[in-house]
Amino acid sequence: MRQNKKWYEYLWIASLTYLLLGFFNILFAWLGLLCFFIPLLISIIKGNKAYCNKFCGRGQLFSLVGGRFGLSRKKEVPKWMKSKYFRYGFLAFFLTMFLLMLWNTYLVFAGTKNLHMAVTLLWTFKLPWHWAYHGTLFSDGVAQFAFGFYSVMLTSTVLGFLTMILFKPRSWCVYCPMGTMTQLICKVKSKS
Repeated sequence: MRQNKKWYEYLWIASLTYLLLGFFNILFAWLGLLCFFIPLLISIIKGNKAYCNKFCGRGQLFSLVGGRFGLSRKKEVPKWMKSKYFRYGFLAFFLTMFLLMLWNTYLVFAGTKNLHMAVTLLWTFKLPWHWAYHGTLFSDGVAQFAFGFYSVMLTSTVLGFLTMILFKPRSWCVYCPMGTMTQLICKVKSKS
């Protein structure tokens, strides 16, 4: 018999809510920074991957949809996807795309580039997202960051769902850039 669930076992609701809120108002994309900083802080302070193992709402969402709802083939993840070359290569690529997003945000803040009201899916496909932006009291750069960050979060979610369907439910966790970064932090901390 299963005991009562812990509060953090419902964090998949936060991940799903985040995606829905960004669909209706892109400025909610800023909330995604919590998914960026909290795992890093936990790994720096505690020296472990507690976020990945317990608190990651996205991983929980993949477990729920792929496991309980059976939308996963439950196949083993290929060895090349588990390799450090792929994981570190994907992390480098992801960080490059993140830095490019920050650069575009800076250009909008500086006034040398206009706001692009589009979400870029898989770093390639520009999806018009104009209905989700209604203006802000702040610079258009605030919205540019939101469009860029939501693009990153949506792309990683789509990749997670694709690998969830093809392989095990939490296959995204094998090459998740945040997981790779927290693992690197934990390795450095364990040596110090």
